[in-house]
Amino acid sequence: MSAGSTSDSGSGSDSATTSGSGSTTQGTSTSTSGSETTTAGPTTSTSGSTTMGVDTTTTTTGDLPCEPGDMMMMGMVEKSFLWVANTDQGSLSKVDTQMLKELARYRSGPSGATESPSRTAVSIDGRFVVVNNRGTGRVTMVAANLEDCVDKNNNGMIETSQNPNDLLPWDGDECVLWSTVLQVEPNNIGAGPRAVTWTPGIWSYDACAFVEPKLWVGYRPQAGVSHMSKLDGLTGAVEETVVISPWNVGDTYWGPYGAALDKDENVWFTGLRGNLYKIETKNNNALTTIPSPGGSQFYGMTVDTKGRSWTAGCVGPVYRYDPMDQSWTAVPGSDGSCLRGIGADKDGAIWAASNGQCGVYQIDADSATVIKFHTLNPCSTPVGISVDDEGFVFVVDEWQGAWKIDPINTDNKQFLPISSEHYTYSDMTGGQLKGAILPQ
Repeated sequence: MSAGSTSDSGSGSDSATTSGSGSTTQGTSTSTSGSETTTAGPTTSTSGSTTMGVDTTTTTTGDLPCEPGDMMMMGMVEKSFLWVANTDQGSLSKVDTQMLKELARYRSGPSGATESPSRTAVSIDGRFVVVNNRGTGRVTMVAANLEDCVDKNNNGMIETSQNPNDLLPWDGDECVLWSTVLQVEPNNIGAGPRAVTWTPGIWSYDACAFVEPKLWVGYRPQAGVSHMSKLDGLTGAVEETVVISPWNVGDTYWGPYGAALDKDENVWFTGLRGNLYKIETKNNNALTTIPSPGGSQFYGMTVDTKGRSWTAGCVGPVYRYDPMDQSWTAVPGSDGSCLRGIGADKDGAIWAASNGQCGVYQIDADSATVIKFHTLNPCSTPVGISVDDEGFVFVVDEWQGAWKIDPINTDNKQFLPISSEHYTYSDMTGGQLKGAILPQ
């Protein structure tokens, strides 16, 4: 279906081949990486830009410069979306978090259910979402706003999904901007991309916005080795790769399982029931391995606004890692069932999805103690946790849909049925990234 006209003067080709010349890092070594197939996305300008906190511009007027946070997370939220992977359909649902309504669906790749999408992650400005396809090694980006979509056939209209039943053919939806196939171990769903997080990019005073965002994605190219690759967020081209070898702790059939960014733009990620890792993106991508504590069974992970990493265990307790004193703290009373996704809200609480007792734990982040366990009904298999721009907590149930919970008044719960299977994790609203980079 068509959705109005667009002022985009540029056009994107359906596919393009990029030669991956980005560096590969393991400690201090570098080498070249192979090629990936992408569909070209939008472009952006970086004139009058800075790296976070380092001014490289000169102001010639009496106006105060626009600073990060001036236009984001301030005042009323205009719009906010939850992006839910439909694993058995090979698609992605766009949900308006304010109206609690599914607005549209987009194919995550050309192969239907074989794509097996799971993790989704949203850029800091909410303009773009990526979805990782475990079955094919494909990472696909979708524009949230019509003005960022590309009139590929130059007909003066944007063809894009208009409702949940309006699933356009692959390459037919002009809000799907690029798709990159990573070099994963063939025919092995465990090797496919999972862990994913955006970096904000560079702050532009001229645009009063972040530009040149990057994306970190984890996958396994071969047995015993995992990769965390940095992609250009606007084109999908692979720029750099950090090699983790040997990859031999935990369930190593799977590659990096979850990832999140902290305020210093360090990328934190975990292996399934494995270790915690940190990539210092501002220090030549130096890699640090933090051994997991005994008895832990890491599944989901996140990073809170104070830079502490949190992991949910299956089966095992919730753990907090504080990089300030390099300490692990287990949350008493959070073990005994399979915990899946985990997220941090803006009010000092951690939320962890539980599959044994069906519902979600609410945990005080500073004291590392359980505040309350919230039962959900309907409830089948809660998996992903995310916090939206307004601070509401979303719990995605694999077989049911999505719960919206008010963290201040937890009796205020709303439920949205969503058809299909939803094996959905990661920062599916963009709230984790905003909370880390622009804490309120």
